[in-house]
Amino acid sequence: MSGPDPALVARFQRDFEQLGEGAPGPGRKLGVAVSGGADSLALLLLAAAAYPGLVEAATVDHGLRPEAADEAAFVAGICDGLGVPHAVLTAPAHLIVSGNLQDQARGARYGLLGLWAGSGTVRGDRPWRVEFFATAHHRDDVAEGFLMRARRGAGVGGLAAMAAAQAFPGGFPGPRLLRPLLGWSHGELAGIVTAAGIVPVADPSNVHPRFDRSRIRQLIAASRDLPSERLAMAAQNLRHAEDALEWVAAREWRARADIDHHETVWLDVDGVPYELRRRLVLRAIDYLRFEFDLQGDWSGTGLDRLVAGLDAGEHGTLAGVAARAGPRWRFELAPPRRSH
Repeated sequence: MSGPDPALVARFQRDFEQLGEGAPGPGRKLGVAVSGGADSLALLLLAAAAYPGLVEAATVDHGLRPEAADEAAFVAGICDGLGVPHAVLTAPAHLIVSGNLQDQARGARYGLLGLWAGSGTVRGDRPWRVEFFATAHHRDDVAEGFLMRARRGAGVGGLAAMAAAQAFPGGFPGPRLLRPLLGWSHGELAGIVTAAGIVPVADPSNVHPRFDRSRIRQLIAASRDLPSERLAMAAQNLRHAEDALEWVAAREWRARADIDHHETVWLDVDGVPYELRRRLVLRAIDYLRFEFDLQGDWSGTGLDRLVAGLDAGEHGTLAGVAARAGPRWRFELAPPRRSH
């Protein structure tokens, strides 16, 4: 098994260290998620060559396909040849239930990887198992995600490219989640794996028409009018816009939000553009949900309808929070529903 071209390894090092999290070193290991597909295997090969002796790998077996255990063993063999410690993380059956199968699997995957990277605990203090954790998301993933969300009428935040560095989904204490390959194409990554003499795992879900992403992937591949690099560029431009809007929203929150006894939020939205009104309302709801420890996921569904109602002088309730219009908008915990 031959290593990647030194020029590609140097490029990977630059891309990784430009994320602003520093570089792996003694006591600062890099964890990588490796499924056995071409993209994640390329990440493994690049990381092992760039930071020898400082990489650990993990593979998640969701238990959804009978061949998954063999694929994890395949990855373990490659890691053994590279001198990279490897762990197989098995998802308990109750983590993946009915609904959107890919979303359920994604949530379970991040949960398992987050616990593994943070030493298998929910503690916030170091040392964690690894100081960095990287996934193999790349430019084509960004392009596909952009088109999928554009089809659904997403706003700036939904259309923006995934962040190159962020907190781990699920709120687990531990390393930041890094995506150093967002500037790389799938073709480049597949070429690294081929050059190493490795035949990657082929995930049938990547081409199954049942899944939105596979249909979008085929659409991009079949159309010269949808070049993935241009779609990814548009998503990256919107990432910059999203970051700017969040920066302004944080500033306006400090200037326009008054909070009484951690129970009531008052917002002065006079003269504030719609998108910032929307973001301030979202912050008010999230603040109260956190303070009152309201359970259950909330994705922001219904937010535009609530803001439109407040603009019209109407009152409303969303995600367990009651909102009242007026010179200043008022938010507080909604009273419990009466049972009949």
